[in-house]
Amino acid sequence: MTIVIFGNAMKPDTLTEVRHILQFTTEKGIHVLLSQELRQELDLREYPSFPENWDGEQQPENVYGEPIDFALSVGGDGTFLTSAAAIGNKNIPILGVNCGHLGFLAEVQTQNVDEILQQLVAGEYTIERRHLLSLTIIDKEGNKRDDLVMAPNALNEIAILKQGLTNMLTIETKVNGELLHTYHSDGLIIATPTGSTAYNLSTGGPLVVPQSRGIILTPIAPHSLTVRPIVMPDDWQFDIRVNSRYDAYMVSVDGRSQSLSTDMSLHIERAPYTVKVVQLGDNSFLKSLRTKLNWGI
Repeated sequence: MTIVIFGNAMKPDTLTEVRHILQFTTEKGIHVLLSQELRQELDLREYPSFPENWDGEQQPENVYGEPIDFALSVGGDGTFLTSAAAIGNKNIPILGVNCGHLGFLAEVQTQNVDEILQQLVAGEYTIERRHLLSLTIIDKEGNKRDDLVMAPNALNEIAILKQGLTNMLTIETKVNGELLHTYHSDGLIIATPTGSTAYNLSTGGPLVVPQSRGIILTPIAPHSLTVRPIVMPDDWQFDIRVNSRYDAYMVSVDGRSQSLSTDMSLHIERAPYTVKVVQLGDNSFLKSLRTKLNWGI
């Protein structure tokens, strides 16, 4: 078995947990790849089986002679999103080990790491496929500008935001070529069901079961109280043009933000691949709602 481990190397709790995992993998003879950030921070001389480096491009067969079975994301949900972006379309299942706070994506608690690693080795898990959103930036001549896309795919959401303390945005939103609405608001969140518990939730958007096939549009502080969030089929496409008094706005893809001029428009649709998320034991979305949101307490 071969696994790749990602984590926020600037957090001591993460490094402690990664050391714990490396002790287990060494004992079990599991091959390990480490993200470059983790390798730089860890003293690896104590491990007989020196972990190789994950560079994002290598074919794992060239390292250990076998494919990568799992990715472990050690941290919070932000680390999980970073891990998912690093994995991309490589079809490697990801398990989130929670060293953070709420943890809807990183569900496994650190005190259970030995147990969950045993379950992985024994094959006692299921795989859920989570859909992503794909972002295309289009210039005023109608050309796709791949050179401007810092992060093309979102597991949680793509958010359109005002830049700094500017006035509200005017966001013309078309669905399958037909005008849905011109939002006058501080921004607009286009979220996946996985992302319904993230930024979408904090702005009053609906909770959606991750296995659902939908895309959520949630305005941020809309000027009109009659403008509400809406859920649409995930095979529909969205074209968005933004106007701002300062001729600029922000677009955020799973928290990775960049500034765009208002002569750049956005095209958003379902991404052509899915992220495989490892589920263990009795973990479920419904259980997470009860325990993490304190439903019934």
